[in-house]
Amino acid sequence: MDLDDLAPRLERAADRVGPEIDRTVQQQGRLLRALIMERASGRPGPNVITGDYRGSWKPEPFGVPVGGGVEVGTREPQGRRLEFGFMNMYDSLGRFYRQPPFPHVDPAVNELEGEWPDPFKAACDRIFGGA
Repeated sequence: MDLDDLAPRLERAADRVGPEIDRTVQQQGRLLRALIMERASGRPGPNVITGDYRGSWKPEPFGVPVGGGVEVGTREPQGRRLEFGFMNMYDSLGRFYRQPPFPHVDPAVNELEGEWPDPFKAACDRIFGGA
């Protein structure tokens, strides 16, 4: 490697860091959404009645100084109750519930968690491989 070329190569690589990291984070957010939707398609997760709940899961991208972030979630009120259950409790209208948990988010996160390093290693290869 020619050391005279090192500084320009590092500058070119630096320009690619933010977009590559953002692209990778958004991709992982879409993958997490797909895994959650898959697990919200019947037992051991919640059963599908209309499909509205599954379709309510959305990746919400947000910016960070260098890169990007994504939050995957739902605004549906039953989300928390389906994930964690509602055992031996009264709701705000005084109705008694004995609903067991149907985890679908935690298993999806746990599955994806072990695979997260690989996409970011690939992003580093794209950033520095073309420098």
